Amino acid sequence: MNPLAIDVLVIGAGPAGAAAARAAAGKGLAVICVDRRAEVGVPVQCAEFVPMPLLRTVHETGSRVQDIEGMLTVLPSGLQHHSVFPGMMIDRARFDQGLAELAQAAGAQVEMRCQFLAWDGAVARLRRGTGEAFTVRPRLLIGADGPHSLVAEAVGLPHQEVVYTRQYTVPLLRPYADTDIFLSDTFPGGYGWLFPRGPVANLGLGADRRFEDNLKLPLEQLHRQMVARGIIGEAVLGRTGGAIPVGGIRRMVHGNVVLAGDAAGLTHPITGAGIPAAVISGEGAGLAAADYLAGGGDALESYAEDMQDQFGPALARAVQRRKSLEAVWRQPAAQEDRVMRSGWIAFDEYYAA
Repeated sequence: MNPLAIDVLVIGAGPAGAAAARAAAGKGLAVICVDRRAEVGVPVQCAEFVPMPLLRTVHETGSRVQDIEGMLTVLPSGLQHHSVFPGMMIDRARFDQGLAELAQAAGAQVEMRCQFLAWDGAVARLRRGTGEAFTVRPRLLIGADGPHSLVAEAVGLPHQEVVYTRQYTVPLLRPYADTDIFLSDTFPGGYGWLFPRGPVANLGLGADRRFEDNLKLPLEQLHRQMVARGIIGEAVLGRTGGAIPVGGIRRMVHGNVVLAGDAAGLTHPITGAGIPAAVISGEGAGLAAADYLAGGGDALESYAEDMQDQFGPALARAVQRRKSLEAVWRQPAAQEDRVMRSGWIAFDEYYAA
């Protein structure tokens, strides 16, 4: 069977992929967006906080759960630091589904339970959940398939450095408007968090498995501490986890292949925040695809330069801070407040030269 010829094939229907499909289809291109999952946005592997600049997208997707006013950072000594840090807690599944619906409304075809298998530079090989294999010949391929991107692997990029997370959904016993951050050598290479979502909260942590392979024990300890504070209940209503890329930006353009979101390494290596960059880069990739296919020869490189301009300096600083922290994990210095302050965005020390 001859390959299906289309303008743009997007691998991944998360925020980056759906935003790319929407933007490209909105410019009149024939777009197919595929995802290996059975349902868009499920399972949720996210703490579900987004900053205020994403308000328009959150509104478009109907995914707002509650507003956040500040951030409470708890240092190893127990010292607490409160900072103003406005944002929103979202229903991440609804957010992703809303973006996919917007892509479909723009004319993109979204197909779930469809696995990317291979790319030979011109033709992509895919397999549906039924077992049916088929091929697609896109004029442009967009890889938005997350931290373990098969598209990135297909163009020869190495695996990304990642931090793994584990999260519980727990009852929230009283209204809460802050995000709580816990810095500790108990979860080296990451941090703990309590993010309120109306009647429940996301309680989780991330860690570098080179230093801490068992995430269950420190999360259970954090859970007991929060129960003792009277903030949350003992019940665990749900469990999830995932991988977060922490190595910084990767090369995003590979001939007629473009990467976006986590696949491009645009997730913040310290905070793990990736949704804003996914939406921005996805939309940028989709618009660049339209310009490129209309004859704009430098459109893809301009996209990569724009992403570097927007995210490069902040991500480079975060990568450097990670390297500094890696040098002291599981050593006495890692429990010093001054060290942790230099590695977290709420403190002036983080931004010092």
